Amino acid sequence: MLSTHGYVDSEPQLGRTDTGGQVVYVLQLSKALSKHGINVDIYTRWFDKSRESVEHVLGDGNLRIVRIRAGPMKFVPKEELYDIMPELADNMIEFIRKNELNYDLFHAHYVDAGLVAVIVAKALGKPVFFTSHSLGARKRELMNGHSEEMEKKYRFNQRIGEEKRIFRAVNGQTATAKAQIQVMKSLYDFQSENTVIIPPGVDIEAFHPEEASGDSELPANYIFCLSRIDESKGHEVLLNAFDLVKQKVPGIHLVIGGGSPAPKPREVNLLNRIGRIIEECGMHDLVHVIGYVPDEKMRALYKRAKLFVLPSTFEPFGMTALEAMACGTPTIVSQFAGIAEFLHHQKDCIITDPTSQEEFSAAIVELLENRKLAERIGRTGLALVRERFSWEAIAEKHMEFYRDFMNRPPDAKSES
Repeated sequence: MLSTHGYVDSEPQLGRTDTGGQVVYVLQLSKALSKHGINVDIYTRWFDKSRESVEHVLGDGNLRIVRIRAGPMKFVPKEELYDIMPELADNMIEFIRKNELNYDLFHAHYVDAGLVAVIVAKALGKPVFFTSHSLGARKRELMNGHSEEMEKKYRFNQRIGEEKRIFRAVNGQTATAKAQIQVMKSLYDFQSENTVIIPPGVDIEAFHPEEASGDSELPANYIFCLSRIDESKGHEVLLNAFDLVKQKVPGIHLVIGGGSPAPKPREVNLLNRIGRIIEECGMHDLVHVIGYVPDEKMRALYKRAKLFVLPSTFEPFGMTALEAMACGTPTIVSQFAGIAEFLHHQKDCIITDPTSQEEFSAAIVELLENRKLAERIGRTGLALVRERFSWEAIAEKHMEFYRDFMNRPPDAKSES
C-alpha cells in the first residue's frame, strides 16, 4: 500500500493537516487483509525523526508501516508534494531491492502516491492498482476553483494531468462511489473496464451502539459533526442551518469536533471564520467547537448525539457518517457526499442539500422532533452498515478485485 501524504501512523493523528478518512481507510483495509494471512506494508513519506523508518503495527504480525525519506525532513502539504515524488519512488525502489522484498502488487491511494506507485511497479515489473479517493477536476468544479488564486493554492491543473496519466498506467482501480466513475468520464474523458466500485468500510468492533461513557462537560442534547477543518467540510453551511434550528428546537446544542491538535495557519483561519459566524449569530452558548477528538472518545460522542450531520459541500465518500451509523445514531448526509449513493433517504438516513439553509435546517428539525422516525432510521442504518460495510467484507471485495486484474493490462478508452 502507498499513502504518501499526511501523518500515517498505527494510531493515526486524525485531524492533523491532510490526515483524515484516507489514512483510516488504508490502515483498516490493510489490517483486514492481514487477517487473511496477507503480509501488507504501508509505504509513506518519512518527515518526522521521532518516528521509526519501519514500524510494526502492534498486535498484527503481518502489517508494517514503512517510511521513506524524500525531500526536506519536515511536513509538506499534499499540494506541494509533486516535485519530490520521483525522489520518493527512487528511494523506495532502493529500499525494496536492498531488503530483497518481493511484493505481489502495489496499491496506491490518492494522486501523490499514484505517481510513486507507477514508477516503482514499472521498475520492479509488478502490477499496480489505484484508488483516487478524491478527483481534482471534481473538487475544482465544486469549489469554483478556476481562479488564479485557487490554482496557486491547489495546483489543480497539475493534479488533473497527473491523475489522467495514472488512470492509463494502472492494471485496475477502485472508485469509492458511482459518481467518481461518472466524473472520470465527463471531466477526464476516461473510461475503463478495469474500474470497480468498492466503498470504504467501518470498524464495527470500535463503533457499535452499546452504551459508552460520555464527556460530562458537553450538553445532554446535541447535534454532532466531526471532520477535518477544511473549506469543503461545510461548517459554514451547518452553522447557517443551525441558526434556524435553534429558533425551532429550544435547548438543542451543536458540537463540532475535529481538526489538528496543533492547527496550522490555514486551519486557524477557518476556525476564526467559524468563530465569527458563531458570534454574529449569537450562538456562543449553543455551539461547542471542541477541536481534535482522540479515538477513545469518538464512540461516546457519536452515541450520545441526538443525530449526526455530514454537511460537506465536497466529500469523496464520508466515513464519519458510517461510524455514526455503526453506533446507531440517526444521520443526515450531504447529497454531495459519495456515501449518499449507497444510502436510502428516509429509510437509513436523511439525504439533503446542505447549501440550502431551509432544506438542511428542516431535515435537522424533523429528526429532532420526530423521535420515532429518528429511532427507526438509527436502527436501519446500523443494520445496513453491519451487513455491507464491515472492513472484513470490504477486504474480501479487494481480494477479488486483485485476482481479477492482476494479469490484465491497462484498459483505457479515452480520446484525450
